Amino acid sequence: MRIGMALSYSGGFKETVAELADYEKAGLDIVFVAEAYSFDAVSQMGYIAARTERLEIASGILPVYSRTPALLAMTAAGLDYVSDGRFTLGLGASGPQVIEGFHGVPYSAPLGRTREVIEIARKVWKRERLEYQGKHYTMPLQGGTGLGKPLKLINAPVRERIPIVVAAIGPKNVELAAELAEGWLPIFYMPEKAADVWGPSLAAGAAKRSGELGTLDVIATAHLAIGDDVAGFLEFGRPMAALYIGGMGAKGKNFYNDLAVRYGYEKEAAEIQDLYLAGKKDEAAARVPHELLEKMSLIGSEGFVRDRLAAMRESGVTTINVTPIASTHEERVRLIEKVRELAG
Repeated sequence: MRIGMALSYSGGFKETVAELADYEKAGLDIVFVAEAYSFDAVSQMGYIAARTERLEIASGILPVYSRTPALLAMTAAGLDYVSDGRFTLGLGASGPQVIEGFHGVPYSAPLGRTREVIEIARKVWKRERLEYQGKHYTMPLQGGTGLGKPLKLINAPVRERIPIVVAAIGPKNVELAAELAEGWLPIFYMPEKAADVWGPSLAAGAAKRSGELGTLDVIATAHLAIGDDVAGFLEFGRPMAALYIGGMGAKGKNFYNDLAVRYGYEKEAAEIQDLYLAGKKDEAAARVPHELLEKMSLIGSEGFVRDRLAAMRESGVTTINVTPIASTHEERVRLIEKVRELAG
């Protein structure tokens, strides 16, 4: 099982990157850089590539709407080049609040656009002359000046098959990830519920999957704290869970709320959303079920964390993307060392 870590986009990025060498030595395999409506992830990943030697680097995620498919492919090739083949392109649809609210782009056909972006990117990396007739993207553009012509990438990429990870939680999106991508990145992953919630979608996608893609890399995320007195750290997950379940979308248009319902928390999901949308964020966070926080985490005694890792592995997880919680950098490094040991 690979050990990954997500870097915060809310501040202290340079300081965190300066410490990555210690995490590399501790056994960290891959680092994920998010892009919301913060600083862009691409410049930060280039910075990481220059400051590390072994660590794999992944976008977690780049939205498919805010860049053209060709630019996403060019960006991935460039990051793979400056990192000497250590880059993974994490893609996702994000949500209408960010895409329409911040980027001013219609949030339409996320499934179809994701499929076409993947197909186009792989043509670019093979340095094929880019001719593509899709429902959402057409190259060369039809109906423009008429001067467009098929072009191929000038530079030869380090790899013509850069790994692609798709962030997805909806049934059809998960099916697409299992069909087309090297990896799948769900959010709020509960191993005990994974087969019931996502099993049919994963199976349907796997049935159409090309053998050259290999086994699907399943990337689960979890807060990490190990010890006999760390149970209180579960509270760190409440505000984020409430934000996503309650505030990332409107009534009937919140993918994360839908997931909580599919997990069996229908009543709690409705309460969290009502409170959050009413501006009562603390009350919404208090409604997040303790069981949900606990089973999504690696927070507890060494034995508890070992058991949770085993449950993750048994459910199909191949990469665990952790957020170590401790008061000092040295303690966080030791957490990576310990989870590396426990994961085997």
